Parts: sequence; C-alpha cells; structure tokens
Amino acid sequence: MNLFSPYKIKNISFKNRIVLPPMVRFSILENDGYVNDELIEYYENLAKAGNGLIIVEATCVCQNGKLRDNQLGIWDDTFIEGLGRIAEVCKKYSVPSIIQLHHAGFKWNISEVEENVLDEILDKFVIAFYRAKKCGFDGIEIHGAHTYLISQLNNSQTNTRTDKYGGKSNFERLYFSRELISRTRYLFDDNFILAYRLGANEPLLEDGIEFAKILEKEGVDLLDISTGIPKEGVRSQIKVEVPNDFHLNWVVYMASVIKKYVNLPIICVNQIKIEEDASFIIENNLADFVAIGRAQLGKDFSWPERALKNYKKRKGTSK
Repeated sequence: MNLFSPYKIKNISFKNRIVLPPMVRFSILENDGYVNDELIEYYENLAKAGNGLIIVEATCVCQNGKLRDNQLGIWDDTFIEGLGRIAEVCKKYSVPSIIQLHHAGFKWNISEVEENVLDEILDKFVIAFYRAKKCGFDGIEIHGAHTYLISQLNNSQTNTRTDKYGGKSNFERLYFSRELISRTRYLFDDNFILAYRLGANEPLLEDGIEFAKILEKEGVDLLDISTGIPKEGVRSQIKVEVPNDFHLNWVVYMASVIKKYVNLPIICVNQIKIEEDASFIIENNLADFVAIGRAQLGKDFSWPERALKNYKKRKGTSK
C-alpha cells in the first residue's frame, strides 16, 4: 500500500490516494456564481495532472449564505449545466469528482437564528443534493468544518439552542447533518458517495471522534478531516497536542486519531507539500487519502507526476 495504490468506495474507483481538496477560486469567478471557461480549464488541468479524487470547491446552496459575492453557486437549476461541465471534464480523465456543498453560517450567535430560517436552509441543502447528482458528480461532500453553518451547529460552544437544532449532546447538535443525510439517503446508491468534511476539534478532538462515529452510523462513506471551532473560539489559541514522535502537524494528527475509531476511509489535509510526507501517511496507515492543496497550484499543475517520479527514485524502481 502506497500513495499510488488504487482504492475503491462502492463502485467508485480511485487511481491513487492523491486528493485535490476544495479550494474556493475567488480569483476566477464572477459575482453571479456561475461556472466559466477559466474554471473549467482549472479543473481540467488538475484532472489531467493525475489526481485520484477532485473535490470541487465550496458551492453555496443559497444566495444569502455565500462567503463572498464571487462564490460558486448551486441554489437553482440554472447552475446545473455549468457544474455538469466540471463533472464531465473530470470523467474525461477517469478522475472521480465530488462537490462540496456549503453555507457560510451567521456572524451573530447561531443560537439566536430563528428555527424556521434553519428549516429553510436545510430544505435548500436537500434540493442542492438532488441538483448535484443531476450534474453528474460521483458524490457530495457536506461542509461541516471551518466555522461555517454546520460547524456552528455542531459545536457546543456556539450552539446552545434548546430546539431540534440544539441539545446537550453531540448527537442532538448533529441534528442538521443527520436530518440532511436522512432526507437524501435515496440518492446515494453504489455509484454515488457521501463525504463529510469534519471539524475534528468542535471544540475538542474527543468531540470529533464522537461525531465521526455518529456519521459512520448515519451512512457517510468518506470522512475528510479538518478543523472546526476550537475551545476558546479562536483558531490560533488552541492546537491538539501532538506526540513528540509525530513529525507532521496537529491537523494531520487529528485525522490519524479519528481513523482508529471508525471503519471509514479518511482524508487528511493541511500543509502536506512533499511526496515523502504524503507517502509516509499512507504507508503508515495514518489516513487513506492525502489532500494536496496549495502545492498543486503551480503553473504546470504537475504535483502528482512529480511525486510519482520522486517516489520511484527513492524506491529505486521504474515500475
């Protein structure tokens, strides 16, 4: 087993363990949120480069839930054609693609948001799931990290609600995600997978472990482990303590810990830039996939090819 070993989830085959994580391309998009030719070229270059999986950037389910005006959208049927072009160009190079669906959340206290507002957003997520499958993607990733809407709901520090969207336990606070999965479960056949980008410190790693176990039972096929809203609420104020013999960073470490508690494939991410580190992760069973983000944004989009050459050189093989 190595970085270039194939993998399979349901009927979806991955040629290797290299993942393009969802990176919002604000510099490419216009304020209307529609796919344009430059964005298609971007994804085609990355599919052609040899990634095993492409996760299409955070795509907003409603206009008033955007991070910025120029964010990709899926809030009505007019977006299907353009998004379908992304799925098509990935299929052209036999690269599975899943689309990350997203709502930025609220700048004020999530516990003050009216229940009917969250009901409406949940409905929009459900419809967006249907649109995403119609686009031709191989799956969907729920964005449950990075302080956005679902992260705000999952976290005991920010969610003090007493209605159906809150509660005292992690299971109760996961209501939005559980209900979303329940209402769209019919979409996820053997050719369509459900991923979840999980904030592993919501606010503590122990919470992330519990969330992962719940999501596994709910039917998630793939966990993409990242950061949430940490204790004290400021990302820079807390990092999970990493053992001295773990040479990668704390976010990768959280993924490696969660992997021990579930039987789901795990994607790890965060500042993984060189083949040696990516290979170490896979060969030591710390995760099943490695997301390579900014390191792939060079002019030639050749990270997977260069990584393979480096791997062969290190191993002394041409195979």
